[in-house]
Amino acid sequence: MGPRWTPFVLSSAGNVLHNTRRLETRFGHDGGRSPTRDASTVALPSLDDYFPDWKQREELAEAMIPIIGKLYRKNVVTYCYGRALYNQSVTSLMKTHRYVRQVARNELSEFESFPILDAMSRLDLGPSHIDVGKLATQFMEESEAGASDVDAFVRRELEGVIGRHVPPIEQPQDVVLYGFGRIGRLVARLLIEKTGSGSQLRLRAIVVRPSGNKDDLVKRASLLRRDSVHGAFQGTIRVDEEHQCIIANGNVIRVIYASDPTAIDYTAYGIDNAIIVDNTGAWRDEKGLSKHLEAKGAARVVLTAPGKGNIKNIVSGVNSKLIDPEDRIIAAASCTTNAIVPVLKVMNDEFEIVHGHLETVHAYTNDQNLIDNFHPKNRRGRAAPLNMVITETGASEAVVKLMPEMAGKLTGNAIRVPTPNVSLVICNLTLGRSTTVAELNEYMRDVALNSALQRQIDFTTSPEVVSSDLVGNRHACIVDGEATIVDDNRCVLYVWYDNEFGYSCQVVRIVQKMAGIKYPLIPSDVARTGFG
Repeated sequence: MGPRWTPFVLSSAGNVLHNTRRLETRFGHDGGRSPTRDASTVALPSLDDYFPDWKQREELAEAMIPIIGKLYRKNVVTYCYGRALYNQSVTSLMKTHRYVRQVARNELSEFESFPILDAMSRLDLGPSHIDVGKLATQFMEESEAGASDVDAFVRRELEGVIGRHVPPIEQPQDVVLYGFGRIGRLVARLLIEKTGSGSQLRLRAIVVRPSGNKDDLVKRASLLRRDSVHGAFQGTIRVDEEHQCIIANGNVIRVIYASDPTAIDYTAYGIDNAIIVDNTGAWRDEKGLSKHLEAKGAARVVLTAPGKGNIKNIVSGVNSKLIDPEDRIIAAASCTTNAIVPVLKVMNDEFEIVHGHLETVHAYTNDQNLIDNFHPKNRRGRAAPLNMVITETGASEAVVKLMPEMAGKLTGNAIRVPTPNVSLVICNLTLGRSTTVAELNEYMRDVALNSALQRQIDFTTSPEVVSSDLVGNRHACIVDGEATIVDDNRCVLYVWYDNEFGYSCQVVRIVQKMAGIKYPLIPSDVARTGFG
């Protein structure tokens, strides 16, 4: 990018003091930067500049948080290159900007994004999804041509949502989690986090089997509050035993004890027209899952596992458009399918996949034994924390169901390994044409930043990244560019995925789509944002 424009400074009180003087650059007249150099690696002119630079950006990030929060409560959801900015700490906001500088290879920082947010805060914005990072980049580009009025720019770009107070959904959508295991609790965290003004998805209840333990409710709440892999719940949790509910960040969540979904009357708890998210996996076909629809107050079902028979398996971002208003039961496929399909789709679109083998290196799951014991499946009876376990996977078959053009082209297998979360798919592909590591990685980098799958595909070039670094990643998968291998028309892609949290994010995206939640998108090119 060219020179960086700084049309403001912050006062000691954190207020914006506008300064119409256009600075040549942030670092002297030439800034010590070359527009052709990678913005993630360039150095500041002096070592003495680093700490003041950090403190200035930190102050800006601190000033962003109340603006982002106020907008979010009005259902104005802000992003930076597809990464949500709401409910983030100061350091998290700064890390998001750092990621964009590294991967997008531009000079986007808090100095560029804050003026956009500040201008937004003075407008009467209606519900919308706004990518602040992309707007800031666009303004930087226009600044090179002489533009300097950030307020005019923001007003022009956001014209369609100024004063447009149309809710993203006609009335709040009740959601019930049937089952409260690993995926159920993470989906609960996400739904609570995304409550916003309370006018969209509302987590109203969880359904669990009676345990007979007098401390059952307290223990359920404790499992939501603390997680050995994903850390502490971000907020406060109270237990109301008199009313059999958990109160999380103000959300009243009923705890319903039942062994038969048909026996539940949700309307008795004030719940109606609910989407039931089945996290148990006990039923995977239409006959079994239809039991949920016999419950009074239940309207639709989302299964957090591969569906069988004629049930639509949806990978958010890839075939979400197949969800019809008439659909009453859909499945979110498997975590591995969600990781593989986006990558295979974009690879096939650009290079044509002739043949491929998918080797899944998967974290152990609750289906395996902690110590050697009987298990109906081969090898899974051996102690999960002590062994690598070769086992079967239905991933290649699942891919073909979503991508019929892959029929006869894929094989697959899986290895369970002694880690509790974050898995890896090794995609060994034969392509329809030759390529290079540089071309392939550049393509995947662009897909992660600018395509319709930017919320599904992440990209990293860190030479030191390991599985634990990716716990909590919200993408369906993360392409490890540093590990990419290419030889003529053959390539090997290493694709990480948080098989718990990343998958849960995909599930919530499906629930949002099924509920009919729609936002105006800015920038407005729906096909290239991935939010449609």
